[in-house]
Amino acid sequence: MFNFYPGPSKVYPEVRDYLTMAYDEGILSIPHRGERFVQMMRELVGLLRTKLNIPQDYFIFFTSSATECWEIIAQSLTPHKSLHLYNGAFGEKWCQYAKRLRPDSYGQSFEVEDVLDVPNIPVEDDTDVICVTQTETSNGTQVNMQTLLRLQNQFKDPLLAIDATSSMAGLNLKFIRADIWFASVQKCFGLPAGMGILVCSPRTIQRAKALNDRKHYNSLVFLHEKMLNYQTAFTPNVLSLYLLKKVLEHRPLIKAIDQHLVQRAQELYAYFEEFADVPLLVENPEVRSHTVLAVKGQDRWIQEIKRQALQQGITLGNGYGAWAKNTYRIANFPAIADQEYASLRSFISTQYR
Repeated sequence: MFNFYPGPSKVYPEVRDYLTMAYDEGILSIPHRGERFVQMMRELVGLLRTKLNIPQDYFIFFTSSATECWEIIAQSLTPHKSLHLYNGAFGEKWCQYAKRLRPDSYGQSFEVEDVLDVPNIPVEDDTDVICVTQTETSNGTQVNMQTLLRLQNQFKDPLLAIDATSSMAGLNLKFIRADIWFASVQKCFGLPAGMGILVCSPRTIQRAKALNDRKHYNSLVFLHEKMLNYQTAFTPNVLSLYLLKKVLEHRPLIKAIDQHLVQRAQELYAYFEEFADVPLLVENPEVRSHTVLAVKGQDRWIQEIKRQALQQGITLGNGYGAWAKNTYRIANFPAIADQEYASLRSFISTQYR
């Protein structure tokens, strides 16, 4: 079975061996306040910095999911309101959730084909955080690093928070371009769902300390105090931490992974553009995602091609949000091998020609 679903997606084949190793090594039973756990965490944080090119002065935390990071940002870093810039379902959901916790939070939508128009973004004076979805999984668009730099330069006081769920560990993100980055492990990390990663700048921690929110089990000040000793504020998913460490140990540096994924994305886009009657959802190459591709068509045809794919052992991703019925999506994640995309292209060719 070839799995191109954009999350949860294919896990690295080596994970099967790592699961057995975790059991045999007794990792599944270690106390999360013990020295063995602390040493594992110390090594894991070091690997994340090295393999993903995370700055040495940025802080790394572990959560239950990327969705929990929405909650942490609202509770620990947003005394007034956050601004959400979005063009798809996941960015909009983040905005809706923030409004439940901070009712004055507000959103600004932009079109799928548009590059974010930074100079004309209306930012209210008491905005604490500006929130951007770097790769919008629902429609296959992305906000590039140059746009994040423009945001950073134009709006200096609010923190800049980036949902990188479908790009962290796949693309060579420039972490210095924002204050907060977060993701979950079931996409570009090539792991089973069940854990999130939160990366914070020194300015973010200073802001959290100044606000000193201590009302929640996952308040950022608690997470920071514990991680100074490589511990967590609550009992963590030790297995996921171990699997992440093992996968990172055997992964290339992010620069090499990025180059491979970007090239493969360009090849996939070029391949689909050969079919005049099968349009890609996103026409503007400048905003197309490198990790999630969306192909559109009539509702019945989309359902039929997904059904035919399953019969050939190929799982295509369903559409999502406004594009749920008239698109299918293809993940371009590191754990998926090149030969699997060759099989996908072979199948697609039989359907379109």
